[in-house]
Amino acid sequence: MSSKVLVVASGGGHWIQMRRLLPAFDGLEVVFVSVHSAYAEQVSGNRFYAVRDVTRWDRIGLAILVAQLTLILLRERPRVVVTTGSAPGMISLALAKCLLRSKTMWIDSIANCEQVSLSGMRAKRFCDVWLTQWPHLQRTDGPECWGAVL
Repeated sequence: MSSKVLVVASGGGHWIQMRRLLPAFDGLEVVFVSVHSAYAEQVSGNRFYAVRDVTRWDRIGLAILVAQLTLILLRERPRVVVTTGSAPGMISLALAKCLLRSKTMWIDSIANCEQVSLSGMRAKRFCDVWLTQWPHLQRTDGPECWGAVL
């Protein structure tokens, strides 16, 4: 059985938080997806894909992003998809669950300290594991809090 993990994070804090989780992936084949090609240097030795950075108002950009992520998922066929968020992560979870039946995990950014992110709320229906980093945001119907990345 494949132990490949596709890790998806948009730029900035999402990417930094994901990189802090790298020890959790020791011994696994990890493939990275983000919105800045320069991030590839930070995960050398692993496959890396740069995808379009979009907002929810950029309909054409979203269509391009969906196509990019679909191709990556079909090429890599990960067993698990993990994201710390935003549009590429949410779309990856939905596609991975629907196309490949991959296990999926959303880790909401630590910056979302007052409420779960809009992307996180939308992604929850595609998640096997839905996490917040703030104990006071944990609910019985999710998200759960297993601790914080930071």
